Amino acid sequence: MYKLNKGSIVKKNKHFQAIYQSGISYANKMLVLYILPNHENGRQVGFAAGKRLGCAVIRNRAKRLLREVYRLNQNRLADNMSFLLVARKPLVDADREEVTKAFLDLSRRAKILIK
Repeated sequence: MYKLNKGSIVKKNKHFQAIYQSGISYANKMLVLYILPNHENGRQVGFAAGKRLGCAVIRNRAKRLLREVYRLNQNRLADNMSFLLVARKPLVDADREEVTKAFLDLSRRAKILIK
């Protein structure tokens, strides 16, 4: 039910760049959400944490936290969209509840929350 499907994860640089360049961005202090309508592949998601965030351990923890928040809330989001979640510095010190609140806030602003 809450499984994150491996086929729905964006991994190619080409897909990341397409979402960055053509997508609409919404941001708050913890993360940036890029959204691009996607008519053929269903819901896709990518996770990013830049080197300014810190060492590899910190970046991996940030991406792991973003994956978990997305996994638990994916059924509440609109279909046929490509999402890109980019971590910001305050996310490093945040717990899952704070990140969930920030993610849902951005989803409401983007009008992609269906439930």
